[in-house]
Amino acid sequence: MSKFLNELKWRGMLHDFIPGCEEQLEKQSCTGYIGFDPTADSLHIGSLVQILILMHFQKYGHKPIILIGGATGMIGDPSGKSNERNLLSKEQLEKNIDGIYKQLSRFLNFDSKKQNAAIICNNNDWFKDVNLIDFIRDVGKHITVNYMVAKESVKKRLSNESKVGMSFTEFTYQLIQAFDFYHLFSNKNCLLQMGGSDQWGNITSGVELIRKKTGQKAFAITCPLITKSDGTKFGKTEDGNVWLDREKTSPYKFYQYWLNISDEDAKKYIKIFTLYSESEITEYIKLHNEAPHKRVLQNIIAEFLTNLVHSKEDLDKSKIASNILFGKSTSEDLEQLDEKTFLDIFDGVPNVTISKDKLNKFSQIQDFLHEAGFLSSKSEIIRSIKQNAISINKQKIDLSYNFDSNNLICGKYILAQRGKKYYYLITID
Repeated sequence: MSKFLNELKWRGMLHDFIPGCEEQLEKQSCTGYIGFDPTADSLHIGSLVQILILMHFQKYGHKPIILIGGATGMIGDPSGKSNERNLLSKEQLEKNIDGIYKQLSRFLNFDSKKQNAAIICNNNDWFKDVNLIDFIRDVGKHITVNYMVAKESVKKRLSNESKVGMSFTEFTYQLIQAFDFYHLFSNKNCLLQMGGSDQWGNITSGVELIRKKTGQKAFAITCPLITKSDGTKFGKTEDGNVWLDREKTSPYKFYQYWLNISDEDAKKYIKIFTLYSESEITEYIKLHNEAPHKRVLQNIIAEFLTNLVHSKEDLDKSKIASNILFGKSTSEDLEQLDEKTFLDIFDGVPNVTISKDKLNKFSQIQDFLHEAGFLSSKSEIIRSIKQNAISINKQKIDLSYNFDSNNLICGKYILAQRGKKYYYLITID
C-alpha cells in the first residue's frame, strides 16, 4: 500500500478507494483535491478531518488543491442531508468564501517555489462562464439519469421516508461536482478527489465523467464520517458548532472541547486529529491507560489542535485559563487574559452589575461584597474572610483589604471567590 494510503489506514481515516489508486500514488507525485462548501464564513472542527488529510497528502510529496465551492455553494450538496439548504445571497457567499480562504491558508504550504505547493481554487471562476445549453450537451449527455438516481444520497431523498423529496437544483449538484473534477483534471492534471464517505457518489460521478469524456482514469478516496461514542454529533456543543473562527468559538472554548472528550473518543481522535507518529501515539495511549484520571490523551489533542488552529500564544492563554478555573492560579494569570476568554471561563457563574459610584462608596470590602450580594449575609462574609476563605481576583483578602479600582480585570470586572469552587462575578458599569 502507498505510504499515503497506509498513513490514512492506520489512523482510521480510510473508508474506500478506487482500484489502481495505490499504484498511481506510488508511481509519482499526484495532484488531488478536496472541496469545501462555503455555507458559513468559518469552517468548523468537522472540516479538520479533510484539512488533515490534505496535510498528510502534501507531506508524502503530493500536490493538494483546496476547492472552494463558490458556485456549488449557491445550490447545496444533498449528500447526507434530509432537507434542502437555504440558498445563499451572493454577498453572503462572498463573505463566507473570504473567511474560509483565510482559515485554510494556514494549514498547508503554499510556497510556489515548491513543486507540490498547495493551491486554492474557486469553482465559480469557471462556472460563471458556463452556458446552460453547452453544459447539458457536453456534460449531461455523459451521465444517465439511471446512474444518478442509483446514488445513495439521491435514493435516500427520493425514498418514501423522505417527505421533502429533492428539487432539480439539488439533483444537478452531482453533475456540477463531476464537472469540477473534470475541469481540474483537464487544467491542473488533478487525478484524485478525496472527501467524506457520504461524498462517494458525487466523487465517482466525476471519475465516470472523466472516463467518458477523455478515456482516461481518475481516482477517488473517501474517509469515514467521524462519530462520537455516546451517539451525539461530533463537533457540537450546547452552543452549537465548534468553529475554527476565534470570534465564533474562542480558543479557550475550542481547547476545552477537546479536553472534555471521552476516553474512548480520545483513543480514536488522537490518530485522526494529530500528526504524531504511530509509535508516539501507541506510547501516549499506554500512558493514558496507566493513569486515566490524568487525561493524557485529551491534553495532548487539545494542545496540538489549539496550537495548529490558533497559535502557541492562544494555547498558553487557554492553559492559564483552565488553571484559573480548575487549578492553582494567581492574580497575574488573570491579568494575561483578554475579555472574551475571561468571560468564557466564568460563563454561567452568578453575576451582578454594580455602578462605579457604589464601588467608591464603600470603604470596607465586606460592605461592598454584601451590597453586591456575594453571600447571604454580611456576617457570613466577615466570618469567611476571617477563615481566609475569600479571594478577590485570585488574591486572598483580610478585613483590612482596600480595593483599588485600577485593579479591575479588563478594566471592568471583579472576581470574588469563596473556597475552591464558588465564584461570583461583579461587573462595574
